Amino acid sequence: MSTTGLTTRTEGGVRWLVLDRPGVGNSVTRAMQRDLIDNLKRASADPDIRAVVFTAAGAKHFCTGPNLRDPEMRPSQDRVAGDAARRLRTGSQAVVSAILDCEKPVICGLNGIAAGVGASMVLACDLIVAAESARLIELFVRRGLAPDGGAAYLLARKVPFNIAKELLMFGEEITAQEAHRIGLVNKVVPDDQLTAEVTSYAQRLARGATRGIAAAKAMLNQALDVDRAAAFATEALLVEQVASTEDVAEGMAAFAEKRDATFRGR
Repeated sequence: MSTTGLTTRTEGGVRWLVLDRPGVGNSVTRAMQRDLIDNLKRASADPDIRAVVFTAAGAKHFCTGPNLRDPEMRPSQDRVAGDAARRLRTGSQAVVSAILDCEKPVICGLNGIAAGVGASMVLACDLIVAAESARLIELFVRRGLAPDGGAAYLLARKVPFNIAKELLMFGEEITAQEAHRIGLVNKVVPDDQLTAEVTSYAQRLARGATRGIAAAKAMLNQALDVDRAAAFATEALLVEQVASTEDVAEGMAAFAEKRDATFRGR
């Protein structure tokens, strides 16, 4: 474990990022946020990393939000105008952006409760496998706070608009099963099967055409933010870039030879 409380390891082309502070609900400090951002950027740049798993230690909490014992996370009594916005931009918003912008697919293994910005980090992931006991809570309104960490942005893109409003306005806890029903998570599994299922997802992606997957992620993330002309322009550019990769050549050869393709992520 690093000094920030983030445990990392690489197995079979998969980079595991584990929030490892279960004694304090896996709450995040500023140092942990910086470590997450750095790891996600390095995963993007490393051709040997082909998928990322984001999960947490323990069974009770995925992440309960910011650790307010960290002076860098706690509002200052003598702050000047702009301090809160700056802290948000360089903190939770930056982490969510790093997950969204990571060129490798990010799979969340959701164990326990994800609250506030913890829920935002979960929703930023590309695929979410949840344990049956997992919960999501958009608890901002319970504290009198405005939603942050990209909560409104993410929810508006994942569920019907009125459901997004309900989740943010009431701040109620939703079960893994309900999250699956409304489309927030991809799959719910028994708690003792979570690691195995997440590993299976990650290994399947790690064996895939990494650059093609990255292109698909970029197109989908942009699709709801731009008009058709911009979306088609991005598509054309990415299709041309991916067309010259070794994986495309392998995919075409495998099709012609009637065999399974062996992709190398290059």
